[in-house]
Amino acid sequence: MNTAERRSAPDPTVFTDFTPEQIERSRAYKHDVRPLVVISTLLGLAVPLVLGLTPAGAALVRVAGDLAGGGWIARALLGSVAISLLGLVLRLPLSMWGETVSRRWGLSRRSWGLFAADTAKGFVIGAVLTAGAIGGLYALLRHAGGGWWVWAALAAAGLAVLGSFIMPVLIEPLFNKFRPLPDGELRDRLMALVAQSGVPVRDILVSDSSKRTTAANAYVSGFGKTRRLVVWDTTTDSLSTEETAAVAAHELGHAARRDVLVGTVLGAVGAAVGVAVLAAALHWSPLLDAAGVQQADDPRSQALVRAILAVIGLVGEPWGLAYSRYIESRADGYALDLFRDPDTVVRMERALAVQNIADLRPRRYEVLLRYTHPPIPERIAHARRWAAEQGVAIPRSLSAESKEAGGT
Repeated sequence: MNTAERRSAPDPTVFTDFTPEQIERSRAYKHDVRPLVVISTLLGLAVPLVLGLTPAGAALVRVAGDLAGGGWIARALLGSVAISLLGLVLRLPLSMWGETVSRRWGLSRRSWGLFAADTAKGFVIGAVLTAGAIGGLYALLRHAGGGWWVWAALAAAGLAVLGSFIMPVLIEPLFNKFRPLPDGELRDRLMALVAQSGVPVRDILVSDSSKRTTAANAYVSGFGKTRRLVVWDTTTDSLSTEETAAVAAHELGHAARRDVLVGTVLGAVGAAVGVAVLAAALHWSPLLDAAGVQQADDPRSQALVRAILAVIGLVGEPWGLAYSRYIESRADGYALDLFRDPDTVVRMERALAVQNIADLRPRRYEVLLRYTHPPIPERIAHARRWAAEQGVAIPRSLSAESKEAGGT
């Protein structure tokens, strides 16, 4: 076996933890969505680069701004909306394609009406927030002198922090309805787990995710008085009480390690660094010439701003993903320490992998460039290593369970 083959060789535990049918289903789904992922990635980079590194973006901003008199404020705000709208139009066929694929594989339950409503709400929220940020940026560029980027960096960092507060309170309820987890065995189990962890959680909520998807999930959002543990109703409907508790233990690990807070701070620092890099790039005259503008404070340069930020994001994303995988693995470890039932953890990981059609045999480059979590086989192996280190029963493979059930 050569080096390339060794790097792409699947974890052998995949073949003992999942049935051949489940492995084939995962492979076929991946094959179905791969073209969508590739085209979406290329389009997401090509559009800002074409608009930002040619006069096309400046022309679009000028035309949009002229609708309201052509002043710098009109060009900043309406130009931003125009660029966002063009992006929506170009992405919409891909979004509809993705929705069709998700339906074909039984992952989506959305009606086309709900799809349209989600798309419209997402666009309005994104366009308004982006236009506000663009307007603020050009106000600083025009009126804050050479130190504009310092104020912009502080503003970007502040917005990143503010977003963590307002997201669970103002944004999430626009897409899902949340209700307290009803009294009963599951709530008692999760409340006991919360008390055991010592993590202050305002409430345990259930979201009506089943109106959109069959996939299962849970998460902790906010911090301080806005922190809550949210469990999708697809999770409560499909997993046992103990399996759901295992999911919750992982999410509590994020809160216990202050991952939301640390992630917010890192996001703020990253935003500030991004603004500093942006400021340096906007002083490079060849970029301004390519964009068809003479000065950075001309709102027609905002397409160039987006192109620069897209490149910064492309460079920074693998590092962000690596950190995300690290904290997810750490949360897995916390959950095992808190829950102390690796067998249930492994059953939960299997169930989620099958229900969400996870990729059971990802290649290394796919993990490095796309994965926010460690691959499922790696997380299962983590649980088995923990069991061996703690001297407790090591979770058996699915094939071993099947042999025992069959009397062999």
